[in-house]
Amino acid sequence: DVQLQASGGGLVQTGGSLRLSCATSGFTFDDYVIGWFRQAPGKEREGVSCLDSSDSSTFYADSVKGRFTISSDNAKNTVYLQMDSLKPEDTAVYSCAAARFLVWPLRAADFGYWGQGTLVTVSS
Repeated sequence: DVQLQASGGGLVQTGGSLRLSCATSGFTFDDYVIGWFRQAPGKEREGVSCLDSSDSSTFYADSVKGRFTISSDNAKNTVYLQMDSLKPEDTAVYSCAAARFLVWPLRAADFGYWGQGTLVTVSS
């Protein structure tokens, strides 16, 4: 079965950095698009970034562009989200998900497989 697990969240001060990891298994890694989503209390889920392994295409939401970087270690079937210059508004539960096809902007309904979220808290 397709499995994904997000990790790496924690508490960081404004301007700090965190790297989230999404470990995957149970599918052909290069055949899937891996996306990162986040959801803060009282807000709807937001697509943050995604990577299409077939051509290494990457996409970012305007809110994180220039601060976040998505990458992968294909040998480990793992996708990373490097988050720099963090702001309090980045505070959310971050989840990774897999989809067969890429549509931008990201839509949660297009992602059939989800990992457990990891909490990122950015203090001012």
